[in-house]
Amino acid sequence: MTETAMQDRYPDAVSHCYGCGRLNPDGLHIKSFREGDEAVCHFQPRPYHVAIPGFVYGGLIAALVDCHAMGTAAAAMLAGQPVDAEAPRFVTASLKVDYLRPTPLGPTLELRGRVVDLSGRKAIVAVTVAVEGIVTARGE
Repeated sequence: MTETAMQDRYPDAVSHCYGCGRLNPDGLHIKSFREGDEAVCHFQPRPYHVAIPGFVYGGLIAALVDCHAMGTAAAAMLAGQPVDAEAPRFVTASLKVDYLRPTPLGPTLELRGRVVDLSGRKAIVAVTVAVEGIVTARGE
């Protein structure tokens, strides 16, 4: 795993995203770390991230998938680069999330992303959201 999160390597000018921008004081501040051919993110939902009592709001899951996919694409583009290299920034062209089961509120969420296609400036990234090893959502 890399020492520095992909989001911490984005240039300041593009580090204001609500989900992953380190310069957004009210944001989620997700962190994606390269781990082999994947990128991994751990996120602890807060009590106010509730949909119905006991379960995570689906919009939060979509935001996490979206921002983690961007971090995963950046990690793929940086493969083989020095650990202090500036990360390229991507934007979302399409987002699809399949909610497989309700995601419990309380445990830490683990997101795993992998690039399934990288051609030029376009990346297609597959992301899973799991709680205690059980996948609750998939996104692309």
